[in-house]
Amino acid sequence: MSSQCKVRYGWLKFLYLYTLVGAGGSGLLMILFPDRLAALFGMPAQDPYIYGVAASIWLAFGLLSILGLRAPVAFLPVLLMQLFYKSIWLVAVVLPLMLRGERPAYAFLFTAIMVSYVVLDLIAIPFGILFGRPGPEQEAASVRQ
Repeated sequence: MSSQCKVRYGWLKFLYLYTLVGAGGSGLLMILFPDRLAALFGMPAQDPYIYGVAASIWLAFGLLSILGLRAPVAFLPVLLMQLFYKSIWLVAVVLPLMLRGERPAYAFLFTAIMVSYVVLDLIAIPFGILFGRPGPEQEAASVRQ
């Protein structure tokens, strides 16, 4: 029985667009208006260096997503990186804070947004392609050889 990997191009393009708007937009706003954005969400004062790193990373994800819209499969590592860092953040940072009872109001929306990215990444990413399972096109090519 042959293993096939189905690429859900609609999901991939939606996720790249979601990343462009969500992460890219947030990163840009964090760089341009850091104090206003923190005040809008009721967040405490942020260290400008660390806050700037997060903003730059999110903006980079957004910009790379433009390329992902054009070549969804070629830019899968962008989505994989997003899946890993957000999953690690949820397990290693959010979970311990919440178990200690540290649940500021702004954290709920922020966490829900991050969870949405993880769920969408898990739906959209064709893991078979990333980990070497051939799709129908590759199988057909290998049969002809």
